[in-house]
Amino acid sequence: MRQRLSEPKTIKESEDYEEEMEVKSKIEGVGDLPGVGPATATKLAQVGYSDLMSIAVATPGELIEVTGMAEASLKRIIAAARSSLKMGFESGEELLKKRQEVIRLHTGSKAFNDLLGGGFETGSITECFGEYGSGKSQLAHQLAVSVQLDKEAGGAQGICVFIDTENTFRPERIEQISKSLGIDPLTALRNIKVARAFNSDHQMLLAEKVEDLIKKEKLNVKLVIVDSLTAHFRAEFVGRGTLADRQQKLNKHMHLLNKLASTHNLCVYVTNQVMAKPDQFFGDPTQAIGGHIVAHNSTTRVYFRKGKKGTRVAKLVDSPSLPDGECTFILTEHGIRDV
Repeated sequence: MRQRLSEPKTIKESEDYEEEMEVKSKIEGVGDLPGVGPATATKLAQVGYSDLMSIAVATPGELIEVTGMAEASLKRIIAAARSSLKMGFESGEELLKKRQEVIRLHTGSKAFNDLLGGGFETGSITECFGEYGSGKSQLAHQLAVSVQLDKEAGGAQGICVFIDTENTFRPERIEQISKSLGIDPLTALRNIKVARAFNSDHQMLLAEKVEDLIKKEKLNVKLVIVDSLTAHFRAEFVGRGTLADRQQKLNKHMHLLNKLASTHNLCVYVTNQVMAKPDQFFGDPTQAIGGHIVAHNSTTRVYFRKGKKGTRVAKLVDSPSLPDGECTFILTEHGIRDV
């Protein structure tokens, strides 16, 4: 008894730890989180926070708007969700196994696929930037059909969500590409969900709605296309005085796209406009819009330019695992093909 009293702190800590682990083991849904009652769980579900993962990757600021709860309480709720999902450190071996779940979508060109290590990968954002007519939107149409193929054929048997900001989506083009790939054109069109964004706020809202398509409508979304990413931001935020606001808003938009890609193992393909640097006298003066914000949020970046005799050149300028390089392809009636 004397020995027991001499170590009250250690025993108390042990009991608290066991009690905490017991609580964590009972957390199976949002309603099981400490401090979340039925009314709060309903509020969260209505705006897309219907599972533990969505709570775990949220910030207190995002949840304050929905629940009206105190920040300290929301921090505890988020911490409990993260603990139940074991969102801590992982070994490199575990991450290597997760990388095996990555699906690569074919582009229609073998040279382009090889440049990207097999195709556009799920779980990340791939950005293609270049001047008008360089093939960015053509690639978007190609991927919208390719994602519907079997995995062995370079697809993911999935649905495509196409957020159109420049009125570039053409169903006739989908018909042409789908016929060349042996897919029924009407089936291909049904598997593409298109929404026209009329301003930057609408564009951001549509990106948030992708979560509803996956969770509420149970659609197997494997590709999200934003064509183009920066058109509305560039038009609405004019002058250096609005630059900070534009970049902050763009950063939030890309963070959401990144979260979608990581959480649901889907591919996000964004096209980007360019500008010419008038003070550059040597080399290519073409530069992507969005600056460092877009560059840092994009996992893979590809620069498109027009080549000789109607060809297009794709140059890989940034990738976490692939070397820089370039390839040449052509745009045909049947889609993107090798030269």
